[in-house]
Amino acid sequence: MSTPNLGFPTTRLRRLRYNPAVRRLVRETQLAPGDFILPLFVRPGKGERREIASMPGHAQLSPDMIAAEAEEAAKLGLGGIILFGIPEHKDALGSDSYSDDGIVQHGIRAAKAAAPDLLCVTDVCFCEYTDHGHCGVLDRSTGRMDVNNDATLELLAKQAASHARAGADMIAPSGMMDGMVGAIRRGLDAAGFAHVPIVSYAAKYASAFYGPFRDAAESTPQAGDRRGYQMDAAAAAEQAIREVQLDLDEGADIVMVKPALAYLDVIARVRAAFPGVPLAAYNVSGEYSMVKAAAARGWLDERAVALEMLTAIKRAGAGIVLTYWAKDVARWLA
Repeated sequence: MSTPNLGFPTTRLRRLRYNPAVRRLVRETQLAPGDFILPLFVRPGKGERREIASMPGHAQLSPDMIAAEAEEAAKLGLGGIILFGIPEHKDALGSDSYSDDGIVQHGIRAAKAAAPDLLCVTDVCFCEYTDHGHCGVLDRSTGRMDVNNDATLELLAKQAASHARAGADMIAPSGMMDGMVGAIRRGLDAAGFAHVPIVSYAAKYASAFYGPFRDAAESTPQAGDRRGYQMDAAAAAEQAIREVQLDLDEGADIVMVKPALAYLDVIARVRAAFPGVPLAAYNVSGEYSMVKAAAARGWLDERAVALEMLTAIKRAGAGIVLTYWAKDVARWLA
């Protein structure tokens, strides 16, 4: 039986683009406020708001101001907040991070008092708390600024348990120490917090996109860099898969890729390799600030570019996105 000649192709993909209502109807990737977690920086004081020059619209906030941000985040329907601490005093071990009277612990209590049902995640690391700016205990016997991986694990467990006692709903270790998830899981379980999940920065790269964050968190290393423990930006995605698998084996409940925009291929590979595992991505400070800077000069439409970037991150496979645009996106979507 011969196929009839239908002339011009009957399939016209533009039919699905002509009408805005049809475009919305057939979109596979949707953004919703509940997808986004807002990073916040907590510092000592009361009524304190110190603007972060390299991150317009963001500031270091005292606990009472964190409470107001948490309340607003809850009203906007965000998926949660993640807290980073800037202590009044730093030392070689970052002891403020695991003190029950530490700055992040104050921030957690303030946030949970203001918005009890809002998810409060805490970053578990040491770079903001140490006087040397590295992510753990230094081993000075080598003559270099080397982090002693195994000596750091015990302190990470102490830090996580302290955050959970203060009311943290989820723990997010970011230091890229080998064995960190297992150590934290054991520490949480022993402290009576077996129900508290861990979202691991499983594939965190040594990226040039972190510059504004280090300004915000006052965490620039005093010497050396973090390439000895964060992943090489040129590493194949297979290494990220190995990192994720190890963290899952140790008890991670959610895994994360950081940064997001320059690592969409890694997000996609992790999504394909672990289809049933919740996957987060961190839309980091440099990704945010470069758009802010271009928009301030009239070179880009901030809203359009931000939404396109976040859509790309979700399309690559991340179901959860940490982003400094979280509040803006919630308002734009509304």
